[in-house]
Formats: sequence, C-alpha cells, structure tokens
Amino acid sequence: MSQYPQQSRPWSLEYGQAADRTVFNFFNAVYAWMAVGLALTAAVGWTVANSSLIQYVYGFGMGGFLLIALVAFGIAMFVQTQAGRLNTGVATGLFLLYSAIMGALYSFIFLVYPVTTLTAAFLLTAGTFGGMSVYGFVTKRDLTNIGSMAIMAVWGLIVASIVNIFFASNFVSWMITYGVLALFIIITAYETQQLKRMAEQFRSAPHLASRYAIVGSLVLYISFLNLFLSILRILGDRR
Repeated sequence: MSQYPQQSRPWSLEYGQAADRTVFNFFNAVYAWMAVGLALTAAVGWTVANSSLIQYVYGFGMGGFLLIALVAFGIAMFVQTQAGRLNTGVATGLFLLYSAIMGALYSFIFLVYPVTTLTAAFLLTAGTFGGMSVYGFVTKRDLTNIGSMAIMAVWGLIVASIVNIFFASNFVSWMITYGVLALFIIITAYETQQLKRMAEQFRSAPHLASRYAIVGSLVLYISFLNLFLSILRILGDRR
C-alpha cells in the first residue's frame, strides 16, 4: 500500500467542491448582484451629476437629503427583515431601487473628485473588500462577537454623525471617517462568514438560496459602499 493518501482530484477551494455546490452557486449570485448594484449606483450617480436631476436631490437642502436617505434606509431594512417572505423578483427590484437611490444621493462625488481619485479609491476598496471577504470565507475563527460589536459601533458613529451636523467639527468628522473604514473592514469579513453559514443551510432547501442571495448582495454592497466613501475622503484629492 502506498504511504501517501490517494487523491481523486486536485485541491480546490472549499466552496468549489461538489458537496458545497449550493454554497458556490449562492456566492456566485451574491457577488454578481452586488456588482450589478454597484454598477447601477455609479451609472445613476454620474447621470444625476451631469444633468438637471441634481437639483431635485440637493435642491431642498439637508432636509431633503436626509429624507431620501431615510427612504433608502427603510428599503434596506425591509429587504433584510422580510427576506423570508419576499419573492425573488420583489427583493431584486427593491435592491436595485436602493442602489439607484444611493447613486443619486452620492452623485456629488462626480463633481467634487477627479476621475483619477475615484478610480484609485475604487481599486483600493476592491482590494480591501476582496481580501476581507476571502478572509471571512476561509477563516476558522468565529467572528460573531467582533462583528456584532462592530455593527453596534457603527450605530454609534451614525448618531455621532447626526450630532456633528450641528457642531460641524472637522476633527470629529475625520474620526468618524476613519472609524467607518475600520469597522466596515471588520464587518465585511463578518458578513461573509455569516453568509457562508447561511448558504450551508440551503443544501437541504436550495430554492431559498436565490431569495437570500439578494440579501447577501445588499449587506455586502453596503459594506463596499461605506469602504469606498471612507477611502475616497481619506485620499482627499478634491478639485
């Protein structure tokens, strides 16, 4: 008998094995829809920034901006909390609507930052996001505690951001920016690990995978967007 164990096929990533085909397909759908959402956000943002539509987004001042932001927040929360009840078509439509709204909200970046800075920020974000998502997928460490604390800390930063609207402290604003960057680096890994665990449960119910893939796309989209906006501001090469 050979002293080496026989191998029937080359080594591959865990989610690429036949036994984990559901997980593989789930993440394919998650990343594909996330990419569609980001592309839609960029397209809407550029269109709004280069047309009269921008007056409807910022023409009502901070109050109008916050109102639109609250609508987007409501859509995101609804999709995440009602995923088990929404059919795939409705969930997909709401995700795309959310992506379009975010594009309109952040259309100003196309007026404030040059293309070179936007491109550099996107590439840095893609590298950071990709690295942390892979880490969250392959790590054996349970990220539940640190991920939960990071999410709670984000809520604290949201409150701090609202308060800082009235104080307009540049120092606090920068601390929030770096805090968001650090927290969403952690959250990206945490959410990926949570999605992997969720996908593993779909082996016995693969019909649910497509529905929850939209939720996965949404949560990772939010992480990517927050990473991008933080990195963009830190690069700070304004026109």
